[in-house]
Amino acid sequence: MKIEIERKYLVANDRWRKHATTRSVFRQAYMMAAGDRTVRIRTIDATRATLTVKICTGQLTRDEFEYDLPYCEALELIRHRIGIVVEKTRYDVVYGGFVWEIDVYDGAHRGLVVAEIELQDESDEFPLPVWVGREITGQRLYSNQILAMARGAEFFAENRLN
Repeated sequence: MKIEIERKYLVANDRWRKHATTRSVFRQAYMMAAGDRTVRIRTIDATRATLTVKICTGQLTRDEFEYDLPYCEALELIRHRIGIVVEKTRYDVVYGGFVWEIDVYDGAHRGLVVAEIELQDESDEFPLPVWVGREITGQRLYSNQILAMARGAEFFAENRLN
C-alpha cells in the first residue's frame, strides 16, 4: 500500500512545456466509485495497464493499492466501466526539487490542464511555479472520478477551458 498525499492546481499557461522530462498517454475508466473510494483501470502508452483502488483518508491523503494488469484484460474491463473513459497525456516537470505531474486532458475534457504535486507530508512546503494557477485540491469537480461520470463531461463540454 502507498499513501498518496497530493495537491492539485489548474495550469495557467504553457511555460511548463519546455521543462517536461517524460510523457505518457493514459486512458482510464472506473469500475466502481462510491463516496470515498474508487476502483480504476488505467492503460499507459497502449502497452501496459494497472488496476488501482483508492480510499480517501483525509483532505489531501488517500490510501492507494496499485497492481499491474495484463493489457488485454484491462481493455476488456474498460468495456464494463461506469461513465466515460478519461483520456489524458501526463508530463513530468521537475521544479524546486519536486516532481510535478501535468495532465493535459483530451476527449470530453479537452482544454483542461491540471498540475499535481505529490508530497511526503501534508505540511510540506514547496515553491509554486509561474505556470501554476488556482488551487483545486479537494474540489470534486476536478477529480478524475467525477470527470468520468456524465456530469463531469457535460460541465466541460459546456464550459471549455481553451
